[in-house]
Amino acid sequence: MAEHEEFPATKEITLHFGPQHPSAHGLLHLIISMQGEKIIDVDPDIGYLHRGTEKIAENLQYNQFVPYTDRLDYLCAMSNNLAYVMAVEKILDIEIPERTRYIRVVAAELSRIAGHLLCVGAWGMDLGAMTILLYAMRERELVLDIFEMLCGARLTLSYMQVGGVRYDFTEDCKKACLNLVKIMPPRIDEYERILTGNRVWLKRNRDIGVISAEQAIAIGLSGPALRGSGVMWDIRKHEPYLVYDRMDFVVPTGARGDCFDRYMMRVEEMRQSLRIIEQAVHAMPAGPFNVDDPQLVPPPHEQTYDNMENLIHHFKYVSHGFKVPQGEAYAAIESPKGELGVYIVSDGTEKPFRLKLRMPSFMNLQSLEQMCKGGYLADVVACLSSLDPVFGECDK
Repeated sequence: MAEHEEFPATKEITLHFGPQHPSAHGLLHLIISMQGEKIIDVDPDIGYLHRGTEKIAENLQYNQFVPYTDRLDYLCAMSNNLAYVMAVEKILDIEIPERTRYIRVVAAELSRIAGHLLCVGAWGMDLGAMTILLYAMRERELVLDIFEMLCGARLTLSYMQVGGVRYDFTEDCKKACLNLVKIMPPRIDEYERILTGNRVWLKRNRDIGVISAEQAIAIGLSGPALRGSGVMWDIRKHEPYLVYDRMDFVVPTGARGDCFDRYMMRVEEMRQSLRIIEQAVHAMPAGPFNVDDPQLVPPPHEQTYDNMENLIHHFKYVSHGFKVPQGEAYAAIESPKGELGVYIVSDGTEKPFRLKLRMPSFMNLQSLEQMCKGGYLADVVACLSSLDPVFGECDK
């Protein structure tokens, strides 16, 4: 036992956590080496949800792959849609309409709020605070109601399309967003009254799972996990896309790099997302919400029944898709969990030659060993919750 002298002289054991465990946030298998209650090593065993998404994309037309992106981080589908269509549009070298830019910003920030609400709610329940989950789901339903107004779906949305969005941002959507902006801030205050100063919550998260700024950068963390360690890096602010450079918002950062700081990142980011939504809704100009190109965008559904030209265009779009010029592009966005990147290589046909997904859950999960080592078994759940992994995107 010389190599583990800091631990009591007890037998080293291996504990298998998952893959079916209520606190595993999906199909995750952790192989945990322990001595007593102390963690020596944590080895994440992933792949239980692998379905070959990247290879599927290479056998589908560009327009056919959008619904598959919904199934990656299925809690924040808008973000996945956005990163993919931005990559395709980059190779096509097209400029989307100004109105579309604002609509996409609103949709992406609503998706961020929905993701963070579930993260905070499930995190609380994992550590024994069930009330916060019920409160968070109450507000998350309001966000899903807006998604339903926007595109008719609540979870797997397929709202974004190459060249624009599928449906316009209606006056009802605008009113619902402004209503959300009005009622959410006091609800977030309510979450903080339940958790932020709660001594049990502090005991379970403060100085637990500490990752320094240097370690976070070396590991490749991004999103709230990176900013919780004090690294101010947000793609929306530092490499702005759409109209984020016109939005007034703050990038929160932590100081300790512990689970509590990663919790506070989500809370503050929800507040900032509400600010962005309010600005984008008020500044959204009138105009088209898709590019004027029948090769890239199908005609409106209701106009395909009594117009032969539109019917032909719709048929060709669905059956043949559209060709993308030969080339390659990488598009990255700041998703709720971190940097979500899509790399596409085009050979000039209707299907990508190669597609590579840079998913934040996959990248962030490798920090779990560093977070848990030397801690207690009970802290593993807090560390895992602080990363907010979704295994639809981790396993791909």
